[in-house]
Amino acid sequence: MITIAFFNNKGGVGKTSLVYHLAWMYADLGLSAVAADIDPQANLSTMFLEEDRLEELWPDGDHPQSIMGAVSPILRGTGDISEPHVELIASNLGLVVGDLGLSRFEARLSSAWPACLDRDEAAFRIESAFYRTILKAAELRDADVALIDVGPNLGAINRSAIIAADFVVFPLAPDLFSLQGLRNLGPTLRDWRTEWRDRLDRRPADSGLPLPSAEINPAGYIVMQHAVRAGRPVQAYQKWMRRIPGVYHETVLDGMDANASSTEDDTECLSTLKHYRSLMPMAQEVRKPMFHLKAADGALGGHIYAVQDCYQDFNVLAKSIAAKCGVTIESAADIKG
Repeated sequence: MITIAFFNNKGGVGKTSLVYHLAWMYADLGLSAVAADIDPQANLSTMFLEEDRLEELWPDGDHPQSIMGAVSPILRGTGDISEPHVELIASNLGLVVGDLGLSRFEARLSSAWPACLDRDEAAFRIESAFYRTILKAAELRDADVALIDVGPNLGAINRSAIIAADFVVFPLAPDLFSLQGLRNLGPTLRDWRTEWRDRLDRRPADSGLPLPSAEINPAGYIVMQHAVRAGRPVQAYQKWMRRIPGVYHETVLDGMDANASSTEDDTECLSTLKHYRSLMPMAQEVRKPMFHLKAADGALGGHIYAVQDCYQDFNVLAKSIAAKCGVTIESAADIKG
């Protein structure tokens, strides 16, 4: 099983929508997928689930069927993680449900990070809680791939979620803010990788805890929601798309030469996704991915071709990410709908 996190410390680039659609696409391609909502805002869960179901999962009091329920014994100091609930979305797609209360776990993670240097087994249990929860959820669903959605910050919750990932994909907007975000992300990821490896050298030898390896391999970036005219991004975005490869290679890949004059020439660019505009609100209304929209959902006329284009774009992107991350897609046939 391969875990892939999607991370940008700038909000609003469409990261959660990306995770949502890729999870569905991997299910369409015949893989068993688990999506893990580790963002305290729980936006991924609200995309997957109706409000009535979320109300059942988030009752007054404890939330045993959310990510918070899985880590609550650690937060309370009463035990280790509990078996996670995996919400069944489709026969081969499950969701580890997010929780707004997860922000309460931040302080516990912050204090555990330095305590790991003292070979404190309890600290290692805390820091590996997300990793072990996702691992168990994937085992319950016999998953081939787990996609991790995190919030747009560099805090302790995201650090713990990111070290749980084998690979990290970076959704970017073609603007100044995403470039500045990359300049923060690259050094931060290298620090997290180095610091976690240092802690792994100090883990208690007899704990038997499964711990993440801290590979945190960059798998590439995706340029999100660019405007298109005559099949090419409009001029306002062109300058940013020319600058992204250099900044990505310098900061995330630690100075490797880009050898690319734009995103179109950069092998690290996984895709440039268009803004599908009217498809997204239509898809949100019927609670399904954009590329599953039918005429009965209101996808008529030109929308039909937009849905087909959307399906093709995400199909190619999912396969590109899978190839970069070592996820095997056995069937070449795509199953649409």
